[in-house]
Amino acid sequence: MSAAETHALVRRLGLPGLIDVHTHFMPQNVLDKVWAYFDAVGPLTGMEWPITYREEEDRRVALLREFGVLAFTSMLYPHKAGMAEWLNSWAAGFAARTPDCLHTATLYPEAGATGYVRRAIDDGVRVFKVHLQVGGFDPNDPLLEAGWGEIADAGVPVVIHCGSGPAPGKFTGPGPVGRLLARHPRLRLIVAHMGMPEYADFLDLAERYEGVHLDTTMAFTDFSERLAPFPAAELPRLRELGDRILFGSDFPNIPYPYVHQLQALERLGLGDDWLRRVLHANAAELFSQGIHR
Repeated sequence: MSAAETHALVRRLGLPGLIDVHTHFMPQNVLDKVWAYFDAVGPLTGMEWPITYREEEDRRVALLREFGVLAFTSMLYPHKAGMAEWLNSWAAGFAARTPDCLHTATLYPEAGATGYVRRAIDDGVRVFKVHLQVGGFDPNDPLLEAGWGEIADAGVPVVIHCGSGPAPGKFTGPGPVGRLLARHPRLRLIVAHMGMPEYADFLDLAERYEGVHLDTTMAFTDFSERLAPFPAAELPRLRELGDRILFGSDFPNIPYPYVHQLQALERLGLGDDWLRRVLHANAAELFSQGIHR
């Protein structure tokens, strides 16, 4: 399904392939619950959310490779205490058997958070995932403070779902993350979904803090444009911040073919140089950085 189209774009741009910073791999029993959530999300969004790539794990990995994805992530997240360390152990094993997956970890405000964050860094984690909406926690919780310091010192990027889409949470929006960055300005945060729907506010944070990036996950697609359209007035800023935008897809949990995210980015009309940075160069540079002890 559309692999030829993704390869055609990659060839036209002269890229070795794509780097997708927002893909989901997790234990099957957890993924089943995530899929059940999306199956029932219609009343929340007013739109049905069919999972396009509801496949076995090996097939999902194979599909990304068929699409020309050189590196991807195993975005996972806890919704209660006691889950994060177990998820981190699973993700370390997945990365070990899947070399093109960036070793991913997560965290939750609990007594042991600093310890397992430090262990993940020592084990060579490449990216953390934080989901403030699903987790229902404040990133400024004191139980996370030392962990954030460890992550900032190590330079490990963090993909953080902090925007209020598809439905607001108690700690979503730019305010909580802005307070976090005020204390830890060296954090390399990747704001998921372009901060949807608070696009302008999160672009503001990217202008203020050089470590703040945004991923394209689901943004600009037909599906999201019906829910939370990206404001046309912000396109010049999006172009200017082209070195801070990273390609993300939300594979496999997307209600359309994978290639549509690429088509949505191309039709923005921001140019081939912008696309080359977004689809490959920015992530290649970001994930080559970071000091791992």
